[in-house]
Amino acid sequence: MRIFGIETSCDETAAAIVTDGTHVESSVIATSRTVFKELGGVIPEEAARRQLQCIIPVVQRAFSDAKRSWKDIDAIAITYGPGLLGSLIVGTTAARTLASLHGLPVICVHHTLGHLTSTWLDAKSSPQFPCLTLSASGGHTDLWYRTSHTTGELLGSTRDDAAGEAFDKGSSLLGLAYPGGPAIAACASEGDASAFRFSAAMREEDTLDFSFSGLKTALRYVIRDLKEPLEMRRADLAASFQHAICEQLVSRVERALDLQPATLEVHVVGGVSANLYLRQMLKKRIRLPVRTPVSLSYCTDNAAMIAAAGFFLAQERPEALLRTLATQASTPLSSAIFRDLSMPAAMPRE
Repeated sequence: MRIFGIETSCDETAAAIVTDGTHVESSVIATSRTVFKELGGVIPEEAARRQLQCIIPVVQRAFSDAKRSWKDIDAIAITYGPGLLGSLIVGTTAARTLASLHGLPVICVHHTLGHLTSTWLDAKSSPQFPCLTLSASGGHTDLWYRTSHTTGELLGSTRDDAAGEAFDKGSSLLGLAYPGGPAIAACASEGDASAFRFSAAMREEDTLDFSFSGLKTALRYVIRDLKEPLEMRRADLAASFQHAICEQLVSRVERALDLQPATLEVHVVGGVSANLYLRQMLKKRIRLPVRTPVSLSYCTDNAAMIAAAGFFLAQERPEALLRTLATQASTPLSSAIFRDLSMPAAMPRE
């Protein structure tokens, strides 16, 4: 089954063609990151305007790279939410139009489900269930126990800032660039992660939830109370701040594994999964195989993961091919797909 995917939930405009949920024939991403880097963050209206300019060239490039035509496509997978509403409308409108023109079904994919599926893209060996998946990005930080692509349980999620959001805010406080994850990682490579100690959030609580807003506040106070210029301690602060974020992520994974002894693999997905310090910490402390997307381009928002998720949705829940397409700026995956381990999820309706 060959699926054409579209992803426009934030500032990327992406299209891809994926066969059987694993083989990526093409993956094209146009991003406004350079523009928003200068502005210090994404401006929703500007993101949507640029996506309108990019959507047709990106679609054309995806077919050109794959050397395919529309007669080779079996379905269109589209991110219906969550995300920036204007950006989502660009993608869903394109999907509706293309599906009507070419007589194809549309598969509605939750953005987070796309990330959870990204470890299957071009994987040398097939990932195994049950697995524990940490999904961390600028918009969410969740910990899932999954028994299939469409059945699972949300074990924990952030109570405030997402991990990627914490990197962005920390980077701003340190006078570094946007997006914060890569900027802090680069600066931290020259610093000492033990130079500053940031207390762990909710250490005494019996929870698998995350919290990063207090860490951001702690960094602000440390910078305020420095005895020397920030420039002299920036690398150490970046390294210590990065360590604190990664320590919380890894400690929650360790705790979850104690509660889910049947787990065969640990998956780490989303933009934060590109962080090499986090990968090293996980592989050092986790006794099970740890999988991350095989390409850094599959860590950030991309359409290949949406096409792959569309395939597995069609395989495990054929009714997904009949869903009414309802664009939703905010919708939890737990209500959209993973209601629980035994009950089928309700379908989104207009």
